[in-house]
Amino acid sequence: MQEISFQFKIEGAQFLGSIFMISLPYLWFKSAILAPIIIKTDHKMKKILVLAFLPAILLSCSAQNGKVENADPMEYAKSITAEELKEHLYTFASDEFEGRETGEPGQKKAAEYLKNEYKSLNLPSPLGGDDYFQEVPTSYFRNGNIKPTENVVAFLEGSEKPEEILVISSHYDHVGIDDAGNIYNGADDDGSGTVGILEIAEAFVQASKDGYTPKRSILFLNVTGEEKGLVGSKFYTDEPIFPLENTVANLNIDMIGRIDPFHEGNENYVYLIGSDKLSTDLHNLSEAVNSKYTNLDLDYKYNDENDPNRFYYRSDHYNFAKNNIPIIFYFNGTHADYHKPTDTPDKIEYELLAKRARLVFLTAWEIANRDARIVVDKAEDSASVGK
Repeated sequence: MQEISFQFKIEGAQFLGSIFMISLPYLWFKSAILAPIIIKTDHKMKKILVLAFLPAILLSCSAQNGKVENADPMEYAKSITAEELKEHLYTFASDEFEGRETGEPGQKKAAEYLKNEYKSLNLPSPLGGDDYFQEVPTSYFRNGNIKPTENVVAFLEGSEKPEEILVISSHYDHVGIDDAGNIYNGADDDGSGTVGILEIAEAFVQASKDGYTPKRSILFLNVTGEEKGLVGSKFYTDEPIFPLENTVANLNIDMIGRIDPFHEGNENYVYLIGSDKLSTDLHNLSEAVNSKYTNLDLDYKYNDENDPNRFYYRSDHYNFAKNNIPIIFYFNGTHADYHKPTDTPDKIEYELLAKRARLVFLTAWEIANRDARIVVDKAEDSASVGK
């Protein structure tokens, strides 16, 4: 911390003050305003107008008032609650959003909902201004009848290594309305992952307000067109907002709100897929975070190379993995309501959803704040798989 002293005259009186500033270069870039400052003399209080950078001082002090290593991430993880997730999901997976089919009016409503939530958190778009939408060309879709659609993006800039990016993703599209007029609400697929990201983003924002901005930047990426062939994530990795070589990892959340038939009666599990495919380092970090904080049963059944379901290739993380970016896919498994009109918000296990979302947040916290970026040690083994 640097102390800067100044001296000036007003009406013949000498005033001596000091401002404690942590980041002088940062300060000079902020807009100056005329603001009243009270300075105490020996005899009375005088109100004076000085050219002051008060917003910058306050923000700088807030952003730097503690080392992130001293923060307890569990305090922020606790802000991810079943109640808030439920409130989000009952809107996001309601009939009003018409099944969120790619390019259709319901998907557009969902995109606006996400944009407005990010704006309410004061999370900016990496695209600048009010533009939270990365437009996906219709040429990317095999079916030529797809209407224009968009990924939704928000960004939290890192405090020490802002050029290194952690991507947290979900897909917010679903399959829409069938010919009989049945709405496929997609509460679990992937409303659960999408509202989970909103809560994770809010937790990071609160930590930043308390002075614990993550060292690395975080891109919150809600992709479109997953149900049409992972199209939104393919477009992002083909036309990334940030260079892929600067992307340290992708945590992808797709269906984390239900219990599958293999875990009936067990409300304390999540499937992890891909954590060790490219990086032993990421896998070990993931295990350590869970052991320290959440103690979920981490099930690697679908991580098997011989898994007949091939889930590793069936969600948006795969487009990152193809580019040698370490990934973790968080998943609850399938169930009787998968891709049916009965995938509704009343069937979600909200406490379990919250616990799984907290695990993602805590894993993201560790990735974003550790000194070294995640080491990729298996790129040659995985780069060509599935291509």
